[in-house]
Amino acid sequence: QVQLVESGGGLVQPGDSRRLSCAASGRAFSTNLMGWFRQAPGKEREFVAAIASSGQRTYYADSVQGRFTISRDNAKNTVTLQMNSLNAEDTAVYYCAASARTGLLYTRGSASASRSYDYWGQGTQVTVSS
Repeated sequence: QVQLVESGGGLVQPGDSRRLSCAASGRAFSTNLMGWFRQAPGKEREFVAAIASSGQRTYYADSVQGRFTISRDNAKNTVTLQMNSLNAEDTAVYYCAASARTGLLYTRGSASASRSYDYWGQGTQVTVSS
């Protein structure tokens, strides 16, 4: 059974940094697209960042470009999201996601689409407030 488990959420102050981690189990995702999405209260889930299997190709939402960094450790089957310069608009539940398909090439459009992902974690809350 595949599981994605997020950790690292919590309450942070504006301007602070936070690191989210996602641990995958049940299968290896070293050759799969992995990503992060978020959902703020009253809003639809939105794409945050994604990373291709090699780790050399990354994709970011415009709202987090330059502030967030996604990375992966294929040996540990984990993906992380380093979030810097957090602001109130970053408050949301953050979800880790992974594709079941291997060997595919992604554009930014396809990497940011929910339909590209087959597995989802339960989410971790990040609240940015003073």
